[in-house]
Amino acid sequence: MNQNPLNGRMLVSGCPEGQEYNTQLLYFTCSSMGKGDERIYMLSDRTGSPNVVVRSLSDGKERILTDNRKGILKSYVYFDGTLNEGLGKASVCLDCEREVIYYIQDDRICKVDLEGRITVLNQVPDGRMTAFTHVSGDGKYLCVPMTDGRCLDFDPETEGSGLDRRPSYDIDERVQREGLNSYLCVYDTDSGALLYEKTVPKCWITHVQFHPMNPDIIMYNHEWSSFSCGIRRIWLYDHAEDTLRPVRTVGGDTLGNPAGYARSAEDWVCHEMWSDDGAYIIYHGGYHEGPAMVGRYEPASGRYWEIALPEDYDAYGHFTMDHKGNLVCDGYFKYPWEVKKVRENSTDNGPDPHKKDAEYICKVIPDWDAGTLTWIPLCKHESDWLGQDAHPHPIYSHAGDRIFFNSRMDRTVNVYCVSSAVSRDMA
Repeated sequence: MNQNPLNGRMLVSGCPEGQEYNTQLLYFTCSSMGKGDERIYMLSDRTGSPNVVVRSLSDGKERILTDNRKGILKSYVYFDGTLNEGLGKASVCLDCEREVIYYIQDDRICKVDLEGRITVLNQVPDGRMTAFTHVSGDGKYLCVPMTDGRCLDFDPETEGSGLDRRPSYDIDERVQREGLNSYLCVYDTDSGALLYEKTVPKCWITHVQFHPMNPDIIMYNHEWSSFSCGIRRIWLYDHAEDTLRPVRTVGGDTLGNPAGYARSAEDWVCHEMWSDDGAYIIYHGGYHEGPAMVGRYEPASGRYWEIALPEDYDAYGHFTMDHKGNLVCDGYFKYPWEVKKVRENSTDNGPDPHKKDAEYICKVIPDWDAGTLTWIPLCKHESDWLGQDAHPHPIYSHAGDRIFFNSRMDRTVNVYCVSSAVSRDMA
């Protein structure tokens, strides 16, 4: 890794001088770090098409594990990809204990191990769109979310908009109007057999995450909800009981919320994730006509904690968590005296109410009961946020001593890291 003199960040993997390609972390719903933090798994288009690469953090050697030569598969969030051809960039997930990568190539569900041995597990049924996949903590099950293909049935060249050519129509509104379904498809990671398929009516699922301790429970979402985002976004499916239930509900007690903002269907909620033990679900978003917030839900008790951010923390970001419950964020923070750079707002515009112009990677220490967040800026990521791949999506190492993130500071997306260690006076 090469030391970058600005703010202590270090370049992990990126484009050598004289070349031009992009390298990014896997999506935040899984780790990009192998067991013991010895290796990092990333996506890179250095061959002309995106593939999974693994890098040894001790000697810097990198190997390409997948064999994609057909570009990017059409899926969420890659709307202008090719139908049934290419690597599903959104599909790549890592079983970090066994260091096995799962992914979709063309219409095939595949896995590849550290030695580069590729196994085809199953096939995506005709007429379906896929999204971010997830592997269970015990490595036995793979969940592939699918939606009726009509949800993304459009010509991105004529009906798309922005850098990512997303549809100009409201996708969730089409799902509701036309009665489209999503499917939680769970496969055996050894045999590849489809173990079950749960139909979720009038739903566009893009994120799935197994409960860390109980693979019968899957957290899923309603993406870009066209109404009632504050309560429609996050859901739990219990396979043993065959039940679906929303995570965030309207009203009721919310702990750690001295400002007194009530939970509303009109809020915006996003980017849910489990704590390591499955005891809590972390999410963030914004109150209707109010500030941004970060929240925690305890399924066992049904209790909520939500902490409102300062009103001038209005720059979009993500929260993820280490094994001790500390958060990391790539958005929101700003110094009181700071005048932000004037940036083009990202063309990757979803339904969120916040601009994508944040610049800092911050360690964030929550006190949920007191309703406080301690923000510790570690470095500037300086990404331009233009498109999904340039979102920093910071993650902790397993040891919690480093934070890895994406950034496009110039022409290409690269992966960086920064130490998460802070002195007592900073905390």
